[in-house]
Amino acid sequence: MTKNWEQFKEMQPVVLKMFKNSLTKNRLAHAYLFEGMKGTGKRNASMLLAKSILCIQPIDGYVPCETCLNCKRINHHNHPDVHLVEPDGQSIKKQQIRSLQEEFSKRGVESSKKIYVIVHADKMTVNAANSLLKFLEEPNADTTAILITEQMQRMLPTILSRCQSISFQPLPKDKMVEEFKSNGVNASMAPILVQITHNLDEALAYSEDDWFVQAQKIVLKLYEVLRKNPLQAMVTLQEEWFPHFKEKDQLDLGLDLLLLLLKDLLYIQLGKGENIAFAHEQSRLEQYALQSSGKRLTDQITAVLESKGKLQANMNPQLLMEQLVLKMQEGSSFV
Repeated sequence: MTKNWEQFKEMQPVVLKMFKNSLTKNRLAHAYLFEGMKGTGKRNASMLLAKSILCIQPIDGYVPCETCLNCKRINHHNHPDVHLVEPDGQSIKKQQIRSLQEEFSKRGVESSKKIYVIVHADKMTVNAANSLLKFLEEPNADTTAILITEQMQRMLPTILSRCQSISFQPLPKDKMVEEFKSNGVNASMAPILVQITHNLDEALAYSEDDWFVQAQKIVLKLYEVLRKNPLQAMVTLQEEWFPHFKEKDQLDLGLDLLLLLLKDLLYIQLGKGENIAFAHEQSRLEQYALQSSGKRLTDQITAVLESKGKLQANMNPQLLMEQLVLKMQEGSSFV
């Protein structure tokens, strides 16, 4: 999303300040761990840092000129001294790290400096991680390693201890909504999508996906049926929910949407309507909020969160949803 440090500053000001100091004082670490949730700019930052290191004439000592051969090659993903490693299938394998080590045993093609970026570093196999560990223990003075992860807790402590950890914070919601809209995401869906993903490409795909549009309608309908005619809820599950949310990840997304809807109702009750995700349904939700209690909504949110946990534990999806609906029906009314 961000093409230069100036744009990056708006999203991750603390990270930029740290790199600016390191670059201008020539105090870069030999290995970094970029950690944070998906879509917070980690991969973009790795390429910006690579350009800052290899740029022939950096501005103010740290800003890539964007016009030299090195900057252009990195922008086109074909610089011979910048190496990107990504999972091969479900994992990063030992041979991928070995190939990287062999490549780095040679002198730099354009200069003595070399940079490697490992995306989803938490997906390294144990053998791959151990190979990398040896690589990190004997760093070349002109080598910069950047490991990127959304699951820091899944990485070997010995690898973490050899990297300088940089935390990428969740992006400000209002800025992300505007960013999504300005890049073509459907305006009414942008507030919902910001809650689901911070990745622009993913948001655009959802925005143009009829399945996702229909998913929102089914979630709203299920909640409405639960309010007006709880006995019909099981029928709605059979006729509409199950045929639509067939896969595990689809069901997880459906539960996320239901969670957003319930949180919206709480926001409205608290007088914070400007924070709601289903902004295009605000008048309808305001009516729902009047007819429910804060405790009721809190209990239902807890039930949905428990269902998400059960889903990850591979509980039968049909049984899971039936239990959730029964849980949400508890009590004689929604007040």
